[in-house]
Amino acid sequence: MRHLILSLMLTAGAFAADWKKDVVFRATFDGSLDAKVAKGDPKLYTAKSYKELDGAQANLSAAPVEWAKGIGRNGDALRFTKKNSNAVFFKAKGNVPFDPKNWTGTISFWLKLDPEKDLEGFTDPIQLTDKAYNDSAIWVDFSKDERPRYFRLGVFGSLKAWNTPGVAPDKDPNFNNRLVTVKQHPFSSTKWTHVAVAYSHLGSGEGEARLYLDGKLMGTTPRIPEIFEWDIEKSTIRLGVEYKGLFDDLAVFNRQLEAHEIAEIASLTTW
Repeated sequence: MRHLILSLMLTAGAFAADWKKDVVFRATFDGSLDAKVAKGDPKLYTAKSYKELDGAQANLSAAPVEWAKGIGRNGDALRFTKKNSNAVFFKAKGNVPFDPKNWTGTISFWLKLDPEKDLEGFTDPIQLTDKAYNDSAIWVDFSKDERPRYFRLGVFGSLKAWNTPGVAPDKDPNFNNRLVTVKQHPFSSTKWTHVAVAYSHLGSGEGEARLYLDGKLMGTTPRIPEIFEWDIEKSTIRLGVEYKGLFDDLAVFNRQLEAHEIAEIASLTTW
């Protein structure tokens, strides 16, 4: 019996830590702005806008964001000091395992803010794309007009494949019916909130994505049928689009994590 219990404990421990080997990118911002783990370029860049990335600099000088030492979850963090309309990003090439026919993975990060007091208009804490939020992109946002603001997940393939011609994307049922919407959000200026997006088989015709907050499943998208197209050289992990608040510990995984794995990450003080 003792051997069985020990075997079960060892198996459970190995199983619980298994997701760590699937990290392909991680930026904790502790001690450095460079990513701690990166399969591609580890540097954090800023630029005047996402249309002017050729002039991007590997520092924070081109955006209202600062390296906030000592106020992160376990050390340092990024603090967007006012509504950010500039580009703040990591290069996605190598750091996001993009596959146009079977894009699968998980994004994990932490936010600390009061959405009702800190934000103006639509705000996207993160976007993965080479073009825009509505064209081959994964993002989460806070809505504009609702109080409390809605927190939403959007996953959209090639714009030409889903958008109704002549209709603005956010007026299109093909857009609104795809969103995962959380109407009562848990975000606060006094605590950190964990966000995870776990997505699978994007571009295959059978794509889906799941939104988790503090380790709890908030919803799953309908089937995502369209293709995803990236110019990988222009693809970016965009942080703090129109955002004001704290951002910490960004990780990208090479597979869709299971619910219990995301719950474990959300429960950990450090890993």
